[in-house]
Amino acid sequence: MSNEGINFNMADLGDALNEEARAGLVNALKNKLQNLAGEHTDMLENLSPNVRKRVEVLREIQSQHDELEVKFFEERAALEAKYQKLYQPLYAKRYDIVNGVGEAEGTPNEATMDQGEDKAAEGMILFILVLFCSIPSSLSLCMVIYAIMLYTEKGVPDFWLTAMKNNEVLSEEITERDEGALKYLKDIKWYRIEEPKGFKLEFYFDTNPYFKNTLLTKTYHMIDEDEPILEKAIGTEIEWYPGKCLTQKLLKKKPKKGAKNAKPITKTEDCESFFNFFNPPQVPDDDEDIDEDTAEELQNQMEQDYDIGSTIRDKIIPHAASWFTGEAIQADELEIEDDDEDDDVDEDEDEDDEEDEDDDDEDDEDDEEESKTKKKSSSAQKKSGRAQGEGQQGERPPECKQQ
Repeated sequence: MSNEGINFNMADLGDALNEEARAGLVNALKNKLQNLAGEHTDMLENLSPNVRKRVEVLREIQSQHDELEVKFFEERAALEAKYQKLYQPLYAKRYDIVNGVGEAEGTPNEATMDQGEDKAAEGMILFILVLFCSIPSSLSLCMVIYAIMLYTEKGVPDFWLTAMKNNEVLSEEITERDEGALKYLKDIKWYRIEEPKGFKLEFYFDTNPYFKNTLLTKTYHMIDEDEPILEKAIGTEIEWYPGKCLTQKLLKKKPKKGAKNAKPITKTEDCESFFNFFNPPQVPDDDEDIDEDTAEELQNQMEQDYDIGSTIRDKIIPHAASWFTGEAIQADELEIEDDDEDDDVDEDEDEDDEEDEDDDDEDDEDDEEESKTKKKSSSAQKKSGRAQGEGQQGERPPECKQQ
């Protein structure tokens, strides 16, 4: 089925399409099939009448299938929209707890334990403050700072940073330099977009010393959401504070001896960083401007970029707590192992096929060798007969001993 001819509204966040809209989609689908039929008339005309009749029945079955597929897309969009709404209150509670806006509500027993822990922490703080006057100033200052940290600690520090670092795909993108900025990450959200089709990621940051933005976004425009086929990606331009850019590094080069300018030469160079994610690879407007190798490299970059975005959307956002604790790592590894086992089975089958082909080739070689031997034997026998007739000993040549 052609992707160009069927452009379904899969991300509809409202009610399912009404009957009139559904009829329009079905008619558009039928028109496309009719157009395709016109393009392949020559092929159908070359078929015998009986076969052509069967193909027409198959086309009608295909049309019925496509009508059901339209309904499937509608119901899936409505079901997804329904559960996205149900998830939102849970995500809101998670945000409050992670950022210290609200406290976690547990069972009565858990609440009693929490109160006991709070009292113990308060007792520790009071104990430290009592010692303040009797300890040298430098040490007492450190202890007071520690006490203040205990008292003011809120939420779950480094929640999103830890969750992302525990994921294999994302951990490869996060450098040590990035961690300082990602500690200020407060929340990650995503939602579908309609025109054009695709989805958008939103990263909410607290005020930080690295960049001015409090919201960074990444938008993916898809040609086909089901395949998926990525058309392009757009990221927020980050407003870095002077000297804080994490996607570039300053290189200082000492001047040559005897140079008039004794100051070191500085230049900037691009470097690896998670924040390169917001500056995705761009496809040139004219494909003829790039050669085959460049096009392949660009394709690989776009696939890697989409892999990062879909990992954040499908794994990190819905299962952030499990990634923070590390529980999701084992499940993800099991999934990868299953995929590897499937690949191994395919490779074993390919190897078996190759071995069978090698065996067949060897059998063919043996048959050829045997045929040649018989020919040699026959020729030798004739020669032997002639030799005996001429009065020689008439011993059989070595070829004949193999019979």
